[in-house]
Amino acid sequence: MRRFSVLLLFMLCSTPVFAADSPGVDKGDTAWMLVSAAMVMLMTPALAMFYGGMVRKKNVLATFMHSFVAIAIVSVQWLFIGYSLSFGPDVHGLIGGLNWIGLNGVGVEPNADYAPTIPHLAFMIYQAMFAVITPALISGAFAERMKFSSFIVFTLIWTTVVYNPVAHWVWGKGGWMANMGVLDFAGGIVVHITSGFSALAAALALGKRKGFPHESMPPHNLPLTVIGTGLLWFGWFGFNGGSALSSGGLSVMAFVTSHTAAVAAMVVWIAIEWIHRGKPTMFGSATASIAGLATITPAAGFVSPMSAFAIGMLAGSICYFSLNIKSHLGYDDSLDAFGVHGVGGTIGTVSVGIFASLAINKQGADGLIHGQHHLLLVQLGAVAVVALYAFGLTFAIFKIIDATMGLRVQHDQEIEGLDVTQHGESGYYL
Repeated sequence: MRRFSVLLLFMLCSTPVFAADSPGVDKGDTAWMLVSAAMVMLMTPALAMFYGGMVRKKNVLATFMHSFVAIAIVSVQWLFIGYSLSFGPDVHGLIGGLNWIGLNGVGVEPNADYAPTIPHLAFMIYQAMFAVITPALISGAFAERMKFSSFIVFTLIWTTVVYNPVAHWVWGKGGWMANMGVLDFAGGIVVHITSGFSALAAALALGKRKGFPHESMPPHNLPLTVIGTGLLWFGWFGFNGGSALSSGGLSVMAFVTSHTAAVAAMVVWIAIEWIHRGKPTMFGSATASIAGLATITPAAGFVSPMSAFAIGMLAGSICYFSLNIKSHLGYDDSLDAFGVHGVGGTIGTVSVGIFASLAINKQGADGLIHGQHHLLLVQLGAVAVVALYAFGLTFAIFKIIDATMGLRVQHDQEIEGLDVTQHGESGYYL
């Protein structure tokens, strides 16, 4: 206990006093990155609305809590150890060292390894918002049935043993996947594949909701979901555009390709749904746009707008199929976290290996349609490794938590609803 107190005091007091301005900092780039960080932060409350509208009204606040609390607990983890584990000085390509624990040495001077024109702290807080939303995405798989205390423990463990290592592999200086040439512009691997395949593991480990699939469980407030969709779409321009880490041509390209893929996915999804079910739905339109955005994320700064349109079309068709086949496979991914993010992230990451062009980004590579096949093989390998890693560790974490403190609420609590039984409040007093 005494050693812990000394370490905590060291972390709180060790960061040096910063100068007001530092040489090498570009004010335009810094302004864009701070705006982008704020936009990505907004995506997590937006996700709360997107998910919250889809559940039954007895669980709306409990679903909101998953996202809102993730902002706090993941941010704390990130400030103390998560950032250092993800981006700290490399340890054998596998993890960042603890040199930057408690943000020690992370100040307003730029770090040339990551973003040479913005303060190191700006890069840190931007990446923090990615870490925050990723475990919140997983919560869509276990909505309406998981204990809140177990969610907190899971989120802290998962962020530390899944998100932080994978972020270092792909984005960290010296990470083994980065050294292999794996490309992930804004998080198709780090965010969407990790969260999507973890969501599948969570759904399988936790089991189905009471009454699923025989009992009807329609969304209780689709307008809330649509508002969340709009805010997510808005925030995604900071998510993908900000990943250029500067204000300029590359951020503009990522902005345009993101929107292009989203609308392409929506058009294709609506057409398929109209043919398949006889009517286009608002729920399908909202889901389609998120699928398109998730899918373009790894490719946004590596492909042209027309390639992004093709990627969006793939997202709209394949993700539609993945959501509709779920009922035949029998697992209960409550809010389709795997079908949208796991499948979408996989499509997008593989698409980088097909559509990427050095003409768009000189820091990237040429893909299959530009005569090179190596990148496609590298991307396929990255998908396989991260999907297995995230799925396996998540399943193990859930089993350990279940054996020690339990995962699910009691039967009568699930029937009554998690808003009242877990939080002592209700979303609606009508």
